[in-house]
Amino acid sequence: MRIVIAGAGDVGFHLAELLSYENQEIILIDDNQDVLDYAASHLDVLTITGDSSSIAVLEDAQTASAQLFIAVTTSESTNLVTTILAKKMGAKQTIARVRNDEYLTEEHRETFRELGVDSVISPRQLASKEIQRLISKCSFTDIFDFEDGKISLAGMTLHDSSPLINTRLMDMPEVKTDLSLRPIAILRGHRTIIPRGNNVLRHNDHIYFITNQNNIDKIERFVGGDKPQKVVKKIMIIGGTGLAYETARLLENDYRVTLIEKNKNRCKLLAANLHQTLIIHGKPNDFDLMMEEGLEDMDAFIGLTDNSETNIIACLTAKNHGVYKTIAQVENKEYTHISQNIGVDTLINMKLIAANNIFRYVRKGRVEAITSLHGVDAEVIEFVITKNNQLTKKKLKELHFPETALIGGVIRGEESLIPDGNFQLQMDDKVIVFTLPEAIAKVEKLFR
Repeated sequence: MRIVIAGAGDVGFHLAELLSYENQEIILIDDNQDVLDYAASHLDVLTITGDSSSIAVLEDAQTASAQLFIAVTTSESTNLVTTILAKKMGAKQTIARVRNDEYLTEEHRETFRELGVDSVISPRQLASKEIQRLISKCSFTDIFDFEDGKISLAGMTLHDSSPLINTRLMDMPEVKTDLSLRPIAILRGHRTIIPRGNNVLRHNDHIYFITNQNNIDKIERFVGGDKPQKVVKKIMIIGGTGLAYETARLLENDYRVTLIEKNKNRCKLLAANLHQTLIIHGKPNDFDLMMEEGLEDMDAFIGLTDNSETNIIACLTAKNHGVYKTIAQVENKEYTHISQNIGVDTLINMKLIAANNIFRYVRKGRVEAITSLHGVDAEVIEFVITKNNQLTKKKLKELHFPETALIGGVIRGEESLIPDGNFQLQMDDKVIVFTLPEAIAKVEKLFR
């Protein structure tokens, strides 16, 4: 498959990095030679220097034979023009990154489809919805629902009070509960562990479970022990960025939101558009101001300034003052691996969220949903079984499933099932698979 990516910044580079595991023919276009040189030295890609909205450049990239064309430059207009031209030149499917929220309405999406832009995605909108999910289940650092909640994925850190510390997975006391769950990953420092029965859980391990949504609250007690469950009511946000605005807009009707922004004119604009949010004019690193505005009474703190370090330090300060839930937005994707080690509950990166969202468009199998876990070099993919093959003819333990992948759950009609080795898949089953990057191609081959 030939895939052309316009824009070799963080989104484009991460996409190319993900696709490099798939042995795709990838062509990167950018007008910045330095970022292209970096990509060429780290990835197996072809690079073309130039403006992606130039017809000559698109011809050099052999756009006419591209199965997928993705425009993720920092310029919204360039992305739209580029994808429209690419479609007219013969690209099979086109995706454009946008900033303008009105472009994301179904009416405008249809207009863009008529012009040749098959899909539009907004990193800001995707990230704000991610934050909303994290706030709604604040004990978890990750939460994702498959099939409208028939199966849920949840991540939690093992703190001092957890009864699971120093427990082997095969000895987990789930047999004493009515829980149906499966551990699918353990994040220990920077290391991702595929859980096996002999793995022993440690203090500060971050463990991810697949379970039925009805068990989410029970998992909080199961993993957290005697630590009381928290319900978020008051939230403080620092930064008046586009992401901060979108996040406050999603949260303000359900929570008491206070937002601190340093630019006075930006404060006026935010106040005019956010009707339930308290807007405070002040510096995001002014901790005396935060204390005056009730930092110690906050249940959640979200750092969404343009400065990653400011967001991290502010979250750590909030944590030090007793705030239960902290989320920091970071620009450097390498930071997303350190959140569990430094004390911030969750670090999010808009560009990685967008890249992972786009990545599902290149899947060869019948993929219903895909998500990534914060700090984990792996993906959780929902496949649909569309034909009878070895998957439906053998028990799971008899399948040649990669060592670095596992099946976490199965949705069969209205049933949510947590399979064991003797389980046998059926036609139309929706299968939740956790896989490290090197196993993705093998897993997809099984489901094709």
